[in-house]
Amino acid sequence: MTSPSREQLDAALATVNDPEIKRPITELGMVGSVEVDDAGVVHLTVLLTVAGCPLKDTIERDVTAALTRVPGVTGVDLTLGVMDAGQRSGLQEKLRGGQAQREIPFAQPGSLTKVFAIASGKGGVGKSSVTVNLALAMAKRGLKVGVVDADIYGHSVPAMLGVADSRPTQVDELIMPVPTPSGVSVISIGMLKPRRDQVVAWRGPMLDRALVQMLSDVYWGDLDVLLLDLPPGTGDIAISLGQHLPGAEVVVVTTPQEAAAEVAERAGTMASMMHQRVVGVVENMSWLPCPHCTPEGREHRIEVFGSGGGDRVAETLGQRFGYEVRVLGRVPLDLSLREGGDAGKPIVDSDPTAPAAVVLTSIADGLAGRGRGLAGMQLGLSPAGR
Repeated sequence: MTSPSREQLDAALATVNDPEIKRPITELGMVGSVEVDDAGVVHLTVLLTVAGCPLKDTIERDVTAALTRVPGVTGVDLTLGVMDAGQRSGLQEKLRGGQAQREIPFAQPGSLTKVFAIASGKGGVGKSSVTVNLALAMAKRGLKVGVVDADIYGHSVPAMLGVADSRPTQVDELIMPVPTPSGVSVISIGMLKPRRDQVVAWRGPMLDRALVQMLSDVYWGDLDVLLLDLPPGTGDIAISLGQHLPGAEVVVVTTPQEAAAEVAERAGTMASMMHQRVVGVVENMSWLPCPHCTPEGREHRIEVFGSGGGDRVAETLGQRFGYEVRVLGRVPLDLSLREGGDAGKPIVDSDPTAPAAVVLTSIADGLAGRGRGLAGMQLGLSPAGR
């Protein structure tokens, strides 16, 4: 049997992506020496970005499988090494497109990533549940989606996505977001703490730095959509977001009750003050299907938290801003929604035909289909010289 050529081996290795960076290991400089002996066994070294890479088993499995498919290969002898400081520095420069300075890629004029900030006036309205389900619904459409858990004090997104105990890989000063089984990438301040139960007690400057770090120091790659789960209210993070990502569009989450609607209007108004556009309102916990009605006739709805909150918020914000703000959807109370969040299996994935999942998927489809707005973007225009 003819031994495989180096070109064949390189082509096979080029099909293997780093599971965190999502780019071929050949392009990232992760392939060291490659040799084939007379028996057809390939001896090679793959350089991990850092020692103890959490996904090294995945890399080893994918490399072995890719090489085994090459005609003439009878076995694979794979050694895992680690990049030295110079190689890691070169990798960082490559990932940053040759730019050594940190910058927020989503704030650049040429960015095509749609950025949606999920905001609420108060806590307890299900903002994080809405965020993770929208992210998964968009990922199921084939989009590349990232989630920033910007709720610094109440970071619950990792647990809802089933990666609460995961830690991001750090290549010197560059951080890799944590991949999830659904394909969504996520970063949270909770992942950067030494312990899961450690309390975050920061004030304004530290909060701003944390947000910037999660946007600029994390290698997100080419995302179609970035979702930010904001803390409730109109505090430091909302202000920082407006300063660093003026092109972000805001989705306001409320419940039907009067108290929640009133404070939700403030969250939307804050977005407008920061020159961001409110794209719509999600009314969560909108109604409860009557448990006494038959499944075929669930027309009877129990309005546990009253009614009209979402419409009020949308109408009030529309009058203030001078453009239409729509109610994007009314998400019913659903036991599966709560259970999915607790189990790390969001409802749009675990029970896609449930009433809440259907509404959330419809909202995600509407947002994903929006064009990239020009608000906050620099158009690169300058006055003509005289």
